[in-house]
Amino acid sequence: MNNTTSSTINQNSTAERRAGYLNVQLTIALAICIVLCIIGLIGNITVFWYLCFKIKKNNYTIYIINLTVADSLFLIFSALILMMYINTLMNPKPNFQGRDSFYIFLEIFNDIAQYSGMFILTAVSLERCLSVLFPIWYQCHRPKNLSIIVCASVWLLGCAESLTENLVCPDKAFFKPTSECTAVQIMTFGLSIVICLPIMVISSTILLIKVRRTFNQRYPTKFYTIIIVAVIIFIFSVIPFNFGWFAIYFRLVPSNMHMIAFHFASFYGTVLNCTLDPYIYFIIGKKWKQKKNHSIQDALERAFRIENDDNTDPKSSQTANTSSQIHLPSAS
Repeated sequence: MNNTTSSTINQNSTAERRAGYLNVQLTIALAICIVLCIIGLIGNITVFWYLCFKIKKNNYTIYIINLTVADSLFLIFSALILMMYINTLMNPKPNFQGRDSFYIFLEIFNDIAQYSGMFILTAVSLERCLSVLFPIWYQCHRPKNLSIIVCASVWLLGCAESLTENLVCPDKAFFKPTSECTAVQIMTFGLSIVICLPIMVISSTILLIKVRRTFNQRYPTKFYTIIIVAVIIFIFSVIPFNFGWFAIYFRLVPSNMHMIAFHFASFYGTVLNCTLDPYIYFIIGKKWKQKKNHSIQDALERAFRIENDDNTDPKSSQTANTSSQIHLPSAS
């Protein structure tokens, strides 16, 4: 009897130690993710400041400003959610009054930022693709306030999707599926994978062809490159987890440990995407062949300079290029 009791105690103590080690490892991983959030937030705030107050706006900087806002909000609310996770891991009684309501509040705004960022990236890649495929229509018939209208629309769509997902399909309904929650999950998956993903892939492919054709031309292709790289990073860091969450909902994931690991991996992937975006702008806009140091403003001006001569004759192209090197196009 004593041997059985001691064996049980040893097993319990071993399980407690393993749980303690796991909590420490998860806490370290979450802390690193919070550091990534801070790094990304600094980059996005810097880009937002320069695009709003230092650089002359054009049709596409409106999209990038909204994208930096979405990324910044996502990183802020992600950091707060991660802090709540750390508190749960380190505190044996982490609950406080209103904790569930506060968590839902964070999730709603976190998802608003994530979905809006996805829609903005889709919109800017699609519009630039249309400007390449239909240059005459784009230059003559594009509404003057199209960028503002599209950004306002995608923010409303992101709000609607987030509110629907978090209020109709909260955690309890997610793990005990209802017909309403199933419909919401299919809708979310459809918007991300069936609509946004093909648009981004097709638009980026067309822009990539354009970059290759104009690589040796006089006018720069940096903005094309920014869109392509941003879409590629988004696809590899965010899209796989849309498939994963769909698989979790329909119980295609083998165990709870796999679900926990996937949940934190999805956080890392999305945070990494939002963190890298502003530094992509700096890297692509910088002139690496010149030894002279250039300011952040110079790099961003080069990165977001849009030429108006993509589909005009060579003489007009030369004139447009010369003027655009001095002034950015005015905002529509």
